[in-house]
Amino acid sequence: MLKDVAQLVINGLMAGTILAVPAIGLTAIYAVLRFPNFALASHATVGAFAGWIANVVLGWSIIPSLGLAFLAAGLVGVATDEFVLRPFRAAGFATTAIGSIALTIALENLLRMIFGNDLRGYDLPITRDWRFAGLHLGPQQVENMAISLVVMAAVFAFLAFTRAGKAMRAVADNPALARIKGVDAVRVARIVSFVGMGLAGVGGMLIGLDTTIDPLTGFRVMLSVFAAAVVGGLGSIPGAVLGALTIGVGEELCLLVLTPNYRSVVGFLAILLVLILRPSGLLGQRAY
Repeated sequence: MLKDVAQLVINGLMAGTILAVPAIGLTAIYAVLRFPNFALASHATVGAFAGWIANVVLGWSIIPSLGLAFLAAGLVGVATDEFVLRPFRAAGFATTAIGSIALTIALENLLRMIFGNDLRGYDLPITRDWRFAGLHLGPQQVENMAISLVVMAAVFAFLAFTRAGKAMRAVADNPALARIKGVDAVRVARIVSFVGMGLAGVGGMLIGLDTTIDPLTGFRVMLSVFAAAVVGGLGSIPGAVLGALTIGVGEELCLLVLTPNYRSVVGFLAILLVLILRPSGLLGQRAY
C-alpha cells in the first residue's frame, strides 16, 4: 500500500510539473488582462500539433519542436486576442470569458477540419522504465519534468530581469499607475498573450509527449489547469506552480479509491473547496 502511494505521489509530481506550464500562462493572462482566457485549451492543442509537425513531419528533435510549439501557439494567441477578444474586453469580465469559450470551440473545430480526429503520436525512442525500490519512472516523463522546470525558471527570470517582464508585473500590480508611468498597456497585452499562450503550447506538447494528441488535447486538461490556477490564487505565478503540483498529486492519489474516469472530480472539488474556504487561493491573487 505504501509503495502504491509513493508511486502515485511521484506520478502526481511529474504530472503537476507539466500542468504548471500552461497554468502559469493562464494566471499571467488573468493578472494582466483581468479575465480567464479559456481559449488556452485550444492554444495548447495548437502547440501540440505544431510540435507534432516539427517532430514527425520535419524530423526535428524534441527541443526545437517545443520551440515551434511555443512560437505557433504564441502567435495564434496574439492574433486571436487582437482580433477576437480585445473588442470584448470593454464589455467586462464575464463577456470576455464567454467569448474565449466560443473561441476555443472554433479553434478546436478548425484543427479537426485540418488534422481529423485520429490520435497522433510523436517520434520518440522506445525506452524501458527506470526501476528502483519497487518504483518505476519513465525516461520520457523525467525528461518532460526537466523541460518543465527549465521553462518555469525561464519565465521567472523573464519576469524578474527583462523590461517586458517588469512592465507585465507593473500592469498586473496597478494598471492605472503603470499607465501614468508610460507603460504601453496594448503592447503589454500582446506580450502577455504571446507568452501565456506560448506556454500553453509548450504544455500541450509536453502532455502529448507522454500520451497522444488529437483536437481535444487541450480541452481534456483545461479543468485541471484552471483548478491549478484557482487553488494557487488567480494571478499568482508561484501559486499556479503550487496549485498544479497539488492538483497533479490529488488526481493521482484519487486513483486509490476511484477509477481513472473520475479523475476530473479532483479539479471540481479543489475549485469548490478553495472558493468556500479561501477564495483568494493558497498564495493570494496577482502576486507575481
